[in-house]
Amino acid sequence: MKVDTLLGLQWGDEGKGKVVDVLTPSYDIIARFQGGPNAGHTLEFEGQKYVLRSIPSGIFQGGKINIISNGVVIDPALFKEEVEALEASGHPLTDRLYISKKAHLILPTHRLLDQAYETKKGEGKIGTTGKGIGPT
Repeated sequence: MKVDTLLGLQWGDEGKGKVVDVLTPSYDIIARFQGGPNAGHTLEFEGQKYVLRSIPSGIFQGGKINIISNGVVIDPALFKEEVEALEASGHPLTDRLYISKKAHLILPTHRLLDQAYETKKGEGKIGTTGKGIGPT
């Protein structure tokens, strides 16, 4: 089996999602293996906008398996919203989306820790989104 990996080497939006969108038709499995829901990947099809934060963009390609792997940090509330929005717009996830049992969950405590760490650093803060990704 051939495997290709798309890696980003900078902070912030590098356009990885757009590259994945272009490459997805050539693959059977699309996996997200790191990161969290701090930024969204916006796609537009037939005038309808979709924002993905955790779910791989391969979900829009019929017959593709999409995996959220063990290195991904999931916010359960945001994930639920994302799933409900996709399913309401006619994009079923059953049998197409798999989540590793070892994926990490952001809990309310993680958000509090994230904000407390930033506050403690004062002017030396790194500017996190405060969504609890780092502490998770």
